[in-house]
Amino acid sequence: MTQKVAVLGTGKIGEALLSGMIGSGWAPADLLVTARRRERADELRARHGVTPVTNAEAAKTADTLILTVKPQDMGALLEELAPHVPADRLIISGAAGIPTAFFEERLAPGTPVVRVMTNTPALVDEAMSVISAGTHATADHLTHTEEIFGAVGKTLRVPESQQDACTALSGSGPAYFFYLVEAMTDAGILLGLPRDKAHDLIVQSAIGAAKMLRDSGEHPVKLRENVTSPAGTTINAIRELENHGVRAALIAALEAARDRSRELASGTKD
Repeated sequence: MTQKVAVLGTGKIGEALLSGMIGSGWAPADLLVTARRRERADELRARHGVTPVTNAEAAKTADTLILTVKPQDMGALLEELAPHVPADRLIISGAAGIPTAFFEERLAPGTPVVRVMTNTPALVDEAMSVISAGTHATADHLTHTEEIFGAVGKTLRVPESQQDACTALSGSGPAYFFYLVEAMTDAGILLGLPRDKAHDLIVQSAIGAAKMLRDSGEHPVKLRENVTSPAGTTINAIRELENHGVRAALIAALEAARDRSRELASGTKD
């Protein structure tokens, strides 16, 4: 039986998900979208052949609802959806920090909810999407969610208790790498390179290093040691990173991101 999927609040990540699903064989006719602005809905229809609907229409007709609105807008969306969502609909939330219990309390008893934390590399089909089941979600619901998010990258199942840590590591993770590339580019300029050449050197090095990490099966320590010659340039650089507490700063940064995810879950917005 054909499954209809609706993406509600279709922004950049939502559109990337639509594009990935269509590229993986989903029929555009089975994909529904909602958007705050009519112009945005028309753009999605023209670009992907999907069907724009209202939130209420999506709740009534789609088998799976993927909620991609911002965390602060989720309460209002659920209030709008609740009268129209039967208990057999699968609800997939992509909102950072909001637990499945938040949805279960506001929807019909027994509604299956799956929580997903994906990241912006979904825009290039290289996302890391972390998936957790709510109280009523079954193995089939998780498999269905993996099929959807597998269209834009890799998926991983974890207990919901680990979602805040995953948000800190992979949800926010791309920003850390962009920050590092920005700093290294500035260093390249300081060392006398034009910005564009410094950028190209660092980006290609990052791509190559990531592929080695993914494909070699080697521990990152081993890969780093392979680059680190005795009394060479690399060990001098590593010493300075350690002297400036870069490792400790990264750990503290990820702890701060995890703590903020917990605050969002508890309703602390400020």
